[in-house]
Amino acid sequence: MRHHQERDQRKRPHLIPGLHSVKEALNSDRIRVHEIWISEGRDPGRAREIIEIAGRKKIPVISKKTDLMNEALPDTAHQGIIAVAAEFTYMEVEDLIDLSRDRKGHGLMIAVDHITDEGNLGALIRTAVFFGAHGIILPKDRAAQVTHSVMKRSAGTYLNIPIARVVNLSRALDMLAEAGFWIIGSAGAGMESIYGFDWQRDVVLIMGSEDKGMGHMITNKCHQIVSIPSKGNAESLNVSVACGVIMSEIARQRSAG
Repeated sequence: MRHHQERDQRKRPHLIPGLHSVKEALNSDRIRVHEIWISEGRDPGRAREIIEIAGRKKIPVISKKTDLMNEALPDTAHQGIIAVAAEFTYMEVEDLIDLSRDRKGHGLMIAVDHITDEGNLGALIRTAVFFGAHGIILPKDRAAQVTHSVMKRSAGTYLNIPIARVVNLSRALDMLAEAGFWIIGSAGAGMESIYGFDWQRDVVLIMGSEDKGMGHMITNKCHQIVSIPSKGNAESLNVSVACGVIMSEIARQRSAG
C-alpha cells in the first residue's frame, strides 16, 4: 500500500492518551507502540490489562511524574496513561478503493468537508466505525486531523478504520466516482429524505463543516443531496450525530436487503 514509507520513517513519535486509546493502540497492527507511561503513584486498577499486554509484547512501562505528563499533553484528559508510538500513518484514496472492491455494491466511505472541531471529528470517527464504514477521507488543509485529542475522543477507534488525507477533496471525489461510487451529500436543504433514498450501492457520504456545511465545489460533485427530516424546532444536528442518523438508515436498508 502507498504509505509513503520513506517519509514516515522520518516522522517523530507521538503521544496517545487515555485508557481506551492506549489499549486499542497496543492491540492494533496499524501503529507501533514504543513505550507506555503511567502516572507515578497510580493504582494499576483499570490499567492492569494494559500493563499485561505491554509485558507480553515486551514494551517498556515507565512511571512518569503527573506534572511531566500534563506538560507533554496539555489540556488533555490522559487518565494517567500515555502511549509513545510511531506517528499515525494516513492511507491513500487508491488504497481505500482497493479495500472496498470485495464489498461491491455495499462500499461506504465518509468524506469530511473541512470539519475543524477535533471533538466532532473524533466522535464522527467513532460513529463511522460503529456502523461499519470502510474508510474516512479528510482534507489536508483547513480541517481537523488525527491528533491526540481526536484519538482520545474516538476512544481509540481511529485505529479500526482506514483514514486517507487528501490535498484536493474535489479531485478525490472524482476518483471515487470513476471507481463506481455514488457521491452523496448531506444538507438540510436536500430534497431527498435519507429514508427515501436507495442506499444499496457503493456510497461516499459527505459530511459538511460545522458552520458552513458543504462547499459549493463539493456540492457540485454530488450525485444526490439528502436530508434528515426534522420533527422538532432545532435547526440542525451536530455533525457526528447527523452522520450516525444517516449511517443507521444505511445499515437498516442494507440489512433488510
